[in-house]
Amino acid sequence: MKKSETKTVGIIGIIGNLFLLVIKSIIAIISKSQAMLADSMNSATDIFSSVMTLIGGKISNEPSDEDHNYGHGKAEYIFSFIISMIAIVLAIKVFLNGIESFIEGSQFVFSMTLVAVCIITIFTKLSMYLYTRKIYNKTQNILIKANAQDHLNDVYTTSSVLVGVIAGYFNIFWLDGVVALIIAVRIFMTSIEIFLDSYNVLMDKSIPNEKMEEIIEIVKSFQKIDHIDKITSKTVGKKFLIVIKVSVDENMTVKESHQIAGKLKAKVMKLCDVYDVIVHINPN
Repeated sequence: MKKSETKTVGIIGIIGNLFLLVIKSIIAIISKSQAMLADSMNSATDIFSSVMTLIGGKISNEPSDEDHNYGHGKAEYIFSFIISMIAIVLAIKVFLNGIESFIEGSQFVFSMTLVAVCIITIFTKLSMYLYTRKIYNKTQNILIKANAQDHLNDVYTTSSVLVGVIAGYFNIFWLDGVVALIIAVRIFMTSIEIFLDSYNVLMDKSIPNEKMEEIIEIVKSFQKIDHIDKITSKTVGKKFLIVIKVSVDENMTVKESHQIAGKLKAKVMKLCDVYDVIVHINPN
């Protein structure tokens, strides 16, 4: 992954979301719309996400060194984990504000400016999503995925805000609080998804079963391997370190066993999700 791509995604995210945060906040305060206020808070978390993308992307692209033999790939998951936790807290706060608005029946001041801000936000966020999604498809970076998902969610949530604003024109003000609740739930669900993706990597979740089956079939294809003793895996960034322990004839020469280990490693390394393979040969 090119550093410039991650940096560009982060910078575009910061500029775009900062612009939206300012106009949303001003209009939310003037109109007293809880839905617009919730949407502006969502833009604030998006700015934070973009900053984390810049920092995390820079660190994760650093090469391996003496202190980090397997590189810095997990940095993007650490930062995405932080993003998800902040967003979960925000979702809870927005949800509570939405309940308060619904119960108290607070009214906002309808204006065409509210409608205009919603339309500007939808157009801006849709453009940012299409660009960021294109970069994610190329890089498969979870931080960029989180940014792309945020942009798409904002298209949906701001569309919901627009519905609430239009309803306010017809004096259906309770819908404003309901929309705030919908936004909170959407933020929460997206945050949980990113949280689990990051958590699984940081906790060294094993390679998916279907990939493990592929590895087992590769090992079984070697006739001189008597049986598999154990295969384990752990995450290295978004890829996996595979440790394969097999048994061979105890009379086999060291040279021949090393040749088998080398060929086995080469075949398993061809799998797209594999970072490195360690093969341990045991005498049977």
